[in-house]
Amino acid sequence: MLQQYFESITDPRQKHKIQHNLLEIVIMVICAVVAECEAWYQIEHYCQSKKSWFRKRLGLKLKHGIPSHDTFERVFSLIDPQELETCFFSWTSVVSQLTKGEIVSIDGKTIRGSRGTETKAIHLVSAWANKNRMMLGQVKTDEKSNEITAIPTLIELLDLHGCIVTIDAMGCQKEIAHKAIEQGADYVFGLKGNQGSLHDDVKLYFNTELAKQKTITREKGHGRIEKGNIS
Repeated sequence: MLQQYFESITDPRQKHKIQHNLLEIVIMVICAVVAECEAWYQIEHYCQSKKSWFRKRLGLKLKHGIPSHDTFERVFSLIDPQELETCFFSWTSVVSQLTKGEIVSIDGKTIRGSRGTETKAIHLVSAWANKNRMMLGQVKTDEKSNEITAIPTLIELLDLHGCIVTIDAMGCQKEIAHKAIEQGADYVFGLKGNQGSLHDDVKLYFNTELAKQKTITREKGHGRIEKGNIS
């Protein structure tokens, strides 16, 4: 049951003001987001349309009906993000069985419209399972430059045995590579000129060492097999 993975979240609301069950609110929002709802009013409309389904299939009581979009937004602004993140990871680790060779793409994005007059824009580092088409987890950073410190934290939270982790050039760091290996994954990182000697070494290898290797070709014709080397 979905509920068991989120029941440990602490309710931050004042008891005498509570009308809607916290766990039910969380479950409804998760279902709405999975159904590609983005705005809080969309989440409210989705939940209203699924009220009977929530009761019959998920066992939600909905004693006071479906909360308003303002209530959804207010409650989620009060929930401890770390608690929600931990519960989310425990759920996705069960429902997303990563198979050997799965490509897990890690990337950072700034949420559009999240910058306020006195607050910085929200930047998230996310892990996406390409075959399962599912978000495995996210870590919030203070700004884009902090991706390098957030990526190892995100990788450490995931079971990546047999997977291939891909990251752009910003994530091409020794610590990140070691963390991927510790989690049982292989990795493919982007590499640019800002990596200095590493970039030069790789370029030199391709220009010299690989050029020395010969490719053996085999062709069948005129009743015989011909073998030759191509430099």
